[in-house]
Amino acid sequence: MKKIICLLMTAALILSLAACSNNSSSKNAGGQSASSIAVDNSSKTAAETTVTTNDGTKAVSKAELPKTEGVDVDLTKMSSTMVYSEVLNMQQHPDEYTDKIVRMKGPFNVTELDDNRYFACVIKDAAACCSTGIEFVWAGDHSYPEDYPEVNTEITVTGTFNVYSEGNSKYLQLKDAEVVF
Repeated sequence: MKKIICLLMTAALILSLAACSNNSSSKNAGGQSASSIAVDNSSKTAAETTVTTNDGTKAVSKAELPKTEGVDVDLTKMSSTMVYSEVLNMQQHPDEYTDKIVRMKGPFNVTELDDNRYFACVIKDAAACCSTGIEFVWAGDHSYPEDYPEVNTEITVTGTFNVYSEGNSKYLQLKDAEVVF
């Protein structure tokens, strides 16, 4: 009895592994089965898909993915979890983002410390329990509070990522920013 159960389990395992092989018939309408998908993370955003045809040959197709012209990091196109993760990465590895054009969306905030005024776009995590922000410096001549939105107004900021120091601390900002509210 134990031998029969062992043989049945072995046969089930072999059949399940065979079903997962690359030669299975999970084909699309054109008679092709997808074997892998890779995304090219270079400055030109392209998706590359390798497909295996019925005769066993492989073909590669490239399709341009939508990219906002002139923006290197567009946080407005990401899920809230990805946005929070990307901003955290900006804080931990700011040199990787320096001089890149960043677009973000969130509530407007202003902070005054030691006779200095700092404007920021706030980013919340997916659970909306934690938040962080990136300071921005609006391009042009703007006067606070006349030209600025009210605190907590949803804004979109696009600017050049920059790191600067005050005292012993480093801060992140989007300089020469365009602000839409």
